[in-house]
Amino acid sequence: MQYRKLGRTGLKVSALCLGTMTMGKQVDEATSLAIIDRAIDLGVNFIDTADMYVNGVTEGIVAKALRGRRDSVVLASKGGHIRKLAAKFGEYQDLGPIGLARPRHFRPWEAGEGTGPNDMGLSRKHLMQALEASLRRLGTDYLDLYYAHMPDYATPLDETLRAMDDMVRQGKVRYLGCSNFRAFQLAKALCISDRQGLARWDAIQPPFNLLARDVEYELLPLCLEEGVGVVPFSPMAAGLLSGKYAADKAPIEGARFSLGKWGYLYNKPYWNDLNFAAIEQLRPIAASAGVSLSRFALAWVLANPAISSISNGATSVAQLEDNVAATAVELTPDMLAACDEVWRTVRPPTTVFYGR
Repeated sequence: MQYRKLGRTGLKVSALCLGTMTMGKQVDEATSLAIIDRAIDLGVNFIDTADMYVNGVTEGIVAKALRGRRDSVVLASKGGHIRKLAAKFGEYQDLGPIGLARPRHFRPWEAGEGTGPNDMGLSRKHLMQALEASLRRLGTDYLDLYYAHMPDYATPLDETLRAMDDMVRQGKVRYLGCSNFRAFQLAKALCISDRQGLARWDAIQPPFNLLARDVEYELLPLCLEEGVGVVPFSPMAAGLLSGKYAADKAPIEGARFSLGKWGYLYNKPYWNDLNFAAIEQLRPIAASAGVSLSRFALAWVLANPAISSISNGATSVAQLEDNVAATAVELTPDMLAACDEVWRTVRPPTTVFYGR
């Protein structure tokens, strides 16, 4: 296993971070425990979860797996995701801006009955409650890394940052981060933390893969400049880059694209003719490296100097072992250049009128 620093911090994390989003729903508890055990055996010391994964069930599974060896891993969780309100509270109101960069509102996540307006978002009240609940479910008194799960346009950023700074000062969190934030939002957060002497966000989780490279334009350069560790999720485009899907066939039963309504809606943006055509162009590049397309896709993400680790899940021990093997794959400059050419067919270059 290869280990890297998380951004500018002194924390060392395995190049592969075991994502747990599928555990407790797509993957049963017994298989989940076996995957976590094998990951640790293979040198994975970084495990990522969140309070909204199966509404806390996933964190409970992770707690069982880490019993007796909690301190040997870097444990990350997230709080603040938007949730669907209980019927008596009406419809959730997203106060964020809508425009070309963000054409639609956030989609609230199913959360069960009883969810109120303060049971979500990045307010001090909710984040403090969310952290305490995660600690209880995970059976630990601290998290190594705690992420703000998504932007909350209804809460001032300094309120969120001060609350998270308190978590660090209380000894309940070691490092802080954010997930799904844009470059300007991360830059603003870093500025506030620096100006007010607060613990800063030292990690970010964006989507990043061979079919979704938009973060290369502004977010990754910002992270390199400011020493923020990048732990991307969906490095295989929700499984599309495994090469097992076909545009003219229904999604494989039990896989990410067929997990009922939410599985399909979450991954739907990847399912289009342009991406399937790109995958066919990527297959021979992976073959030239002598590895499967899935292993190649993970190695490509790790080849970017901004990346500290990749957050990637598995539905079986065998799949986990294949994913871990990707950390040993080295890609040549010619292979990387070939991938750039494929990206240009997915996102044709446009004229940039600023920042030259």
